[in-house]
Amino acid sequence: MTRLPDIPRVLSLANQKGGVGKTTTAINLGTALAAIGEEVLIVDLDPQGNASTGLGIDRKSRKVSTYDVLIGEAELSEALVPTAVPRLTVAPSTLDNLGVELEIAASADRAYRLRKAIARHAEKVALDAAGREKHFTYVLIDCPPSLNLLTINALSASHSILVPLQCEFFALEGLSQLLSTVEQVKRSLNPELGIHGIVLTMYDGRNNLSAQVVQDVRANMGDAVYETIIPRNVRVSEAPSYGKPALLYDLKCTGSQAYLKLASEIIQRERRFRAAA
Repeated sequence: MTRLPDIPRVLSLANQKGGVGKTTTAINLGTALAAIGEEVLIVDLDPQGNASTGLGIDRKSRKVSTYDVLIGEAELSEALVPTAVPRLTVAPSTLDNLGVELEIAASADRAYRLRKAIARHAEKVALDAAGREKHFTYVLIDCPPSLNLLTINALSASHSILVPLQCEFFALEGLSQLLSTVEQVKRSLNPELGIHGIVLTMYDGRNNLSAQVVQDVRANMGDAVYETIIPRNVRVSEAPSYGKPALLYDLKCTGSQAYLKLASEIIQRERRFRAAA
């Protein structure tokens, strides 16, 4: 099995439940990390391609996508598209990703295609003394809201998983399913995989249920839950329709400020992880 490089740090944003703010978190966390100096790549694996669209990447300009990388017809470097955010790059997705499973299901390395692509890119960067290749410090993988071969590739390619969790009644039920999946992947495909953290999203302070969900998740998951909570915010919801992260659309809104805090918290947590390793 190809070893994961220490740098970049690869985090999958995953939740088998849809509508939890996963893509919104990928876009805005990536932007926030780039804003504080990290070189960030967002790998869009969702066939809907919403992370790519939310970063202003027109569908017509997605000449090479993560589909091409996964089926072995392109290297990761060929799929990279710069965004309007300095230090933030995206490997876009297209509807072609709906067919990935059929294309590679018979391959012995079907679960490791993305892992190998990231490792090859990191190795190429390390060998490129002229610095012609982009050196990423973080890779964020936006997973589809289902457990399929795309998600398995993401989890196999990741050091850790970041779980966006909506503040709603069935939040813990969906979380238990996801944690079970992570354990299965850890046993059979990627022993390095761990839970980086759980970020509570779409919090509404006017709603007693939101506060109760926060309390319940913290009681059950303890330190795995980030301190930062992402509020429900109109400006964050509007931003993708303009092809912009919320931090470019309205830096001062509560949602943008929350993602900046989350980025700082993730970097602090990474430092603790590395110190303990």
